[in-house]
Amino acid sequence: MKMIAGLFAILAISLVSAEVYFEERFADDSWEKNWVESKHSGVEFGKFVLSHGKFFNDPEDDKGIQTSQDARFYALSTKFKPFSNKDKPLVVQFSVKHEQNIDCGGGYAKVFDCSLDSKDMHGETPYLLMFGPDICGPGTKKVHVIFNYQGKNLLINKDIRCKDDVYTHLYTLVVQPDNTYEVLIDNEKVESGTLEGDWNFLPPKKIKDPDAKKPEDWDDKPTIDDPEDKKPEDWDQPEHIPDPDASKPEDWDDEMDGEWEPPMIDNPEFKGEWKPKQIDNPTYKGPWIHPEIDNPEYKADAELYKKDEVCGIGFDLWQVKSGTIFDNVLITDDPGHAKEVGEQVWRPRMDGEKKMKEEQDEEERKKREAESKTEKDDDDDEDEDDEEEEGGEVEAGDEDHAEDHEDHDEL
Repeated sequence: MKMIAGLFAILAISLVSAEVYFEERFADDSWEKNWVESKHSGVEFGKFVLSHGKFFNDPEDDKGIQTSQDARFYALSTKFKPFSNKDKPLVVQFSVKHEQNIDCGGGYAKVFDCSLDSKDMHGETPYLLMFGPDICGPGTKKVHVIFNYQGKNLLINKDIRCKDDVYTHLYTLVVQPDNTYEVLIDNEKVESGTLEGDWNFLPPKKIKDPDAKKPEDWDDKPTIDDPEDKKPEDWDQPEHIPDPDASKPEDWDDEMDGEWEPPMIDNPEFKGEWKPKQIDNPTYKGPWIHPEIDNPEYKADAELYKKDEVCGIGFDLWQVKSGTIFDNVLITDDPGHAKEVGEQVWRPRMDGEKKMKEEQDEEERKKREAESKTEKDDDDDEDEDDEEEEGGEVEAGDEDHAEDHEDHDEL
């Protein structure tokens, strides 16, 4: 059974106040009836399969949908009853397990409005928000948080690092009606702030005054040349001089080789370009700061957070090496409920995975040691056989030599 009975009892209180708009545990093959694979033309999409992976805590509870083909695009989505998050939090949560030790590929989800055509979903399909981890080589290991606003996809102006190990991790995005947000990984806050501050939803409130100009007499040089400082009379020296230790070769022929000139060397007396020393500028006014004015194009939006119609969620991504498992998809209006769900379904899984993976690694280590010992024993046996064969050849040679002696005596 995918969910143990105790979980329902523990979550009963939070469910009273929380509104769960969508939840998917991928308990069995019934998910295939609700989720739709894209048939968008021109793309060969990879297949999702139900799996608990190579290491797990519970073989039933830990099942999720796993990418199964390398170097493929994946496009899978589902739709649900539409809702608006007006005046309420929006929480999007799901778990990701890159058990293949992913080298390059996405692990994010996209949330859609009701215009989504699941059978034709592809990389250019409009979405409301995109959230989740993305890894590609050592340089890209981040959590995407992208909002669509007035037809433009806006990337967060911060760098949020994702988990890059092989275990299941829980990713949670919370958007509040006061236009603030939080990103949590494994139920721990890793980033937070305001929508207006961390995305370019709106033009800047202030702009430089186009009519303001720096005064011509504004002196922004902190130091000036010392007018009292004079260049020493012996300062100017050539950078290179003829080598005084060089002598004309004895076989040098001026008619054939031309006039001999000694090679040049660095002049130890050369001091470079002379510059007067600097003193404080008595007329220095500091750096000139361009005055700002209110931006006439700026218009505050108290509803940056709001999505009028949320209707679908999907996984639209590319993976070089397959094997990622997605599970525990939850969309709700209650961050507390999402956190309780995470603790119940994610934490035991994480602990169990680590235990099984450590046991598997230990078994693999013992197996390698045994194989290595067997190979060494085989090599030793081969060496002994070679020595015995060499000894046998020597004895045979002695016998032939003795026979030669006997033949000689008979003669």
